[in-house]
Amino acid sequence: MKLSGAILCLVLLAGCSGSSKDPYADWSAKEIYDSARSAMNAGEFGEAVKLFEALEARYPFGRYALQTQLDIAYAYYKFDEMESAIAAADRFVKFNPRHERVDYAYYLKGLAHFNRGRALFERMSPRKFESIDQSQLRDSYRAFEELLRRFPDSKYAPDARQHMVFLRNKQAEHEYLVASYYFRRAAYAGTVNRVKYLINRMDGAPVVADALVLMVKAYRKLGLLDLAEDTLTVLKANYPEHPELAQFVAADPTS
Repeated sequence: MKLSGAILCLVLLAGCSGSSKDPYADWSAKEIYDSARSAMNAGEFGEAVKLFEALEARYPFGRYALQTQLDIAYAYYKFDEMESAIAAADRFVKFNPRHERVDYAYYLKGLAHFNRGRALFERMSPRKFESIDQSQLRDSYRAFEELLRRFPDSKYAPDARQHMVFLRNKQAEHEYLVASYYFRRAAYAGTVNRVKYLINRMDGAPVVADALVLMVKAYRKLGLLDLAEDTLTVLKANYPEHPELAQFVAADPTS
C-alpha cells in the first residue's frame, strides 16, 4: 500500500512537471518571431508580448534579437503596458545608440509616457489641479525633445513636434491654474513666480496672455506698480486684443 502511494505521488509530480514545460521548446527562432509578428498584426498584443518574451529568453543573441527588442516595446505599448514599453525602449537606446532605428525607440518612449499621462488630460480642471503630478508630461516632452535634437530629420519628427506643442500647452495650463490658485489665496509673490516660470519655460502657449494679466494684478496687489506697468506694456505689445486690457487702462493701479 505504501509503495502504491509513493508511485502515485511520482506520477502526480511528473504530471505537474510536464504542465510547466516550455511550450516553445521545439520552436526555432524564426517560428517564434513569425508567430509573434502574426499575433501583432492581428491585434493580439498580449499573445505577441508572450511570444517576444519567449524569443528574447531563448535566443537573446540570435538574428532576430535587435528587431525583437523594438517589436516587444511596441507590443507592450499596444497592450497598455506603458512601464514595460518605456523600459524596453530605454534598453534598446542604451545598448544600440547608433542603430539606424534608435529614433523609433525615442519616439515610442515619448508616446508611452504620453499615454501614461492621458488621465491628466481628462482631469484638466481648476479643482485641485495644482496637486496633479506633471512628471509624465515632462518625461514625454523630454523624450520627444531628445528625438528632435538627435534626429531632426527623422520621419517621426513631425508627429513628435505636434506632441510637444500639445504637452507644452498642457503644462502651461497647469502652471496658470496653480498661479491662479495662489492669487485667490492672496499669495501674490507665489503667483508672480509661477507666471515667470510659465513664461520662461513655455513661451508661445495660448495661456501666456492670461498669465500676464494675472501677473499685472499680482504686482498691483504687492504695490509694485512699476513692475505692473512693465508687464502691462508687454501684454499690450504682444496681445493688443486681449479683452482685459480695457479694464486695466480704466482701473486704478492700486485696486
